[in-house]
Amino acid sequence: MKNWQSKRYWVVGASDGLGAALAHKLSRAGAEVIVSARSEDKLNDLVSALPGRASAQTIDVADDASVAAAAKAVGQIDGIVFLAGVYWPFAATEWDAEKATAMADVNFTGLVRVMGQVVPDMVARDQGHIVITSSLTGFRGLPGSIGYTASKAATMSLAECMYADLRKTGVQVQVINPGFIKTQLTDKNDFKMPFLMEADAAAQEVLEHMSGDSFKKSFPWLFSLVFRGAQFLPDWLYYRIFA
Repeated sequence: MKNWQSKRYWVVGASDGLGAALAHKLSRAGAEVIVSARSEDKLNDLVSALPGRASAQTIDVADDASVAAAAKAVGQIDGIVFLAGVYWPFAATEWDAEKATAMADVNFTGLVRVMGQVVPDMVARDQGHIVITSSLTGFRGLPGSIGYTASKAATMSLAECMYADLRKTGVQVQVINPGFIKTQLTDKNDFKMPFLMEADAAAQEVLEHMSGDSFKKSFPWLFSLVFRGAQFLPDWLYYRIFA
């Protein structure tokens, strides 16, 4: 169990949903929390509501200069949680080039940009905690999910590569793979979402994972079995079931 007292955690993608809920839990646990997103007003409201020491730093993870400036302003941190993401559901038959590129650029390349500003310092100090948000969708391709699923698969792969490189150092890497969480993103879905979680319940899952030493957590557990098990199905059967 980690001691959160006096630790500085940077939560990127904290203006709404899971990010805001996790910021509350980290703050109540005793950590100093720096919350980041594009919306300054939402961040300031969140900081005002947090019970512990907190500050806001705007960032656009799709912009190199913005990421560099934000990282410099935040300064040295003990941990970072990357939750920034955008989502629009559509299939390859209805390809939206602008939205597909935005999902790749925010969800995955945005992560790469932020890690580029944070990881070198943690490696040099041989100390730090990195938490990356992927998704259950990242385990295998799904219909109607151009952009989002691919970006989350890339995110999961990056986390695995980082863990392989850093697992015997003082820098801890973890990844979370949540299912459906009730946020402004999932509100775009027009289908029934099994095991839909409230943001606070999902944030509790994340905090419990962060408090331990294991690398990967996929939740809700029962729902995750569907996605993890699908990796082992032959193509002809997988696409007959899921497509």
